[in-house]
Formats: sequence, structure tokens, C-alpha cells
Amino acid sequence: MAGAGRGAGVAGTAAPGDRRSRGRRSVTEQARRAQIVTAAIAVIAEGGYGRASFARIAERAGLSSTGLISYHFANRGELMGQVAERVVGTIAEFMGGRMAGATGAADALRRYIDGNVAFVETHRAEMKALLEIFLGGGFDYDAGQDRAAKSPVEQILRAGQASGEFRDFDVTVMATMIQRAVDGLPFLLTDDPDFDTRTYANEVITAFELATRAAS
Repeated sequence: MAGAGRGAGVAGTAAPGDRRSRGRRSVTEQARRAQIVTAAIAVIAEGGYGRASFARIAERAGLSSTGLISYHFANRGELMGQVAERVVGTIAEFMGGRMAGATGAADALRRYIDGNVAFVETHRAEMKALLEIFLGGGFDYDAGQDRAAKSPVEQILRAGQASGEFRDFDVTVMATMIQRAVDGLPFLLTDDPDFDTRTYANEVITAFELATRAAS
């Protein structure tokens, strides 16, 4: 779930009941929606997807009633979709900065793995909320979106094979293993919040450097 540039669809992001298009919302409405989404992330991260009621979210956001949430979001599904969309967009922005300036495919692969781990370790609440929504069925993620998630690392691997930095291997298989490795960290932290994420990053980087390296 933490792949760079992921364009995964999110349940509820285009709900027919949304009464005002994004382009027509006032600055005040956009700010209120953002406030509600931020509160929802905190509530989900702390109490889980199932307990993220409008009442809890309104209290966290400092709103006088749940009606203010209903005014801005057609239903709970739309709000959860916007939470997931916020987190996915933040991942893409974060990873764009991490990948900039890569000097070759091997460096890009290190940055890809390290950047994904760094996002997870510095955005614990956001990733916990995204994981909770995913496990709760509020995140629409299918085979096509999984292929899109792996696309950035597949491009890195193909570039490395073309340049001679990487050995010959099946790109789809290798990209799937890499993506599953970086996506697995939030699950690990759920069971062991104090696990050393730097150790995780270094071990995964070393494993895939050895797995992809061309023979000298």
C-alpha cells in the first residue's frame, strides 16, 4: 500500500451523493473537509476503522455536531474514501521527492525501498488509518490497481537490465516481491510497533541488491 505513485482507486471518492464538485467548493468548504479528513485519520489510527463513527470524528475535529460532517460528505464511505485518497496522494508526493536525482537503476531501487519505509516510519497514523480502511473493506484495490502499484518498480528493474546494472530475471516476479516487501511493513508494525524500521529498510535493500545485481 505504500508504493510510489500509486493510483489506486478508492471506494467512495466519486460518490453520486456528493452535492458539490471539487471545483465549485469554496475555500472555507475545502478547509472544513480537510479538517474532517485529518480528524478521521486520527480517529481511525487510534481506535480502528470499525469505531470511526461520525460522532467520534466530530468530537476530534472540534465540531458542534455530526451534521457538519454529513453536510460535507454524502456518507461514511465517501469520507473513508477521501481519507484513503489523502494518504495515497501524500505517499506519491513524498516518494516523488525521494526518487528525484537517482543516479542509475541500482540507486533508484535503493531510494524506492528506503523511501517507502521512511514514509511508513514518519507517517504512522496515516499508514495505520490506510491499513484499517483496507482491512475494513473501504479501500477499493483490485488486480489492475495492483499492477499500477508495481509499475514504478518494474520500470526501475527494466532500466537496470537495459543498462547492465541488473542481471536477467523475470521483472514481474521481482517487482511483485519488492512491492510485497515494502507493503508488509505496516502489518509488521501493527504487531510490533517498536520494531526497528531502519533495520527493515537495510535488510530489504540488501536482499534485493543481491537478488538483482549483475554478475561481475
